[in-house]
Amino acid sequence: MPKPAKHVFVCNQSRPANHPRSSCQAKGGNEVVQAFWQQAQTRNLFDKFSATYSGCLGPCDNGPNVLVYPEGVLYSGVTKEDVVAIIDEHLLGGTVVERLKAPAGIW
Repeated sequence: MPKPAKHVFVCNQSRPANHPRSSCQAKGGNEVVQAFWQQAQTRNLFDKFSATYSGCLGPCDNGPNVLVYPEGVLYSGVTKEDVVAIIDEHLLGGTVVERLKAPAGIW
């Protein structure tokens, strides 16, 4: 497998129901990482990015959170429907998806 140009970390932190910080897993983190994997496989993008589950990235109340490196861009409130935009616009096109970017006070 080729070395990917970018790495995508998708929070899949799990906490008990009604936890005050919530959790990205309960908000769809698993579906988000599955969507990245599906797109990578379907579109043969393994040299463009790698997607990995991660633990807590911080602002779980705004999750699911997706962190893209090497840029260090954090996206919040990501749904599986947002994955294609992140791939096409950011990972392939080099442009941050501003509507999903975590606010400056959070990241």
